[in-house]
Amino acid sequence: MNEAATIKRAENSDLQILNDLADLLETPKVEEYFETCLAAQAEGQREIFLIFFQNEVAGYVIFNRAPRYSLYKRLNIPEIQDLNTVPAFRQRGLATQLIRYCEDMARSEGFEQIGISVGLHKSFGAAQRLYCKLGYLPDGYGVTYDREAVHAGELRPIDDLLCLMMVKDL
Repeated sequence: MNEAATIKRAENSDLQILNDLADLLETPKVEEYFETCLAAQAEGQREIFLIFFQNEVAGYVIFNRAPRYSLYKRLNIPEIQDLNTVPAFRQRGLATQLIRYCEDMARSEGFEQIGISVGLHKSFGAAQRLYCKLGYLPDGYGVTYDREAVHAGELRPIDDLLCLMMVKDL
């Protein structure tokens, strides 16, 4: 079900909303995470977007023009990061709307591709399926751990830092 929502760029005055969202989503952030993101936004490196549904904040996403992942840096590919929706508002197409919003932004800025990553454990199952459904494909360089390539024979924990990096042509 795709219902209309409102997306707006987060401002410094939205800091408490972002921190409250992280608490609600049970996605702990390092101290001053959102302050750092808002500072990068002021420098033009990132954009943070909030999505509102039925007059309530329902999630957020970060559009990062300067990702850490070396392939994205080398190929000038922006990355969709930290996509989160409030559980009560899931299955309404809000994550898709946030992704499409970032894709439109990338396209309007002249980017030819956009990237996204997804965790590999079960709690990321819905995201894995969604990204494939929206046309994202693995970048062909295997999995990463904290944005660094994992090589054959290496052991890494299966946690939120173990990701598959994906790309989509715009």
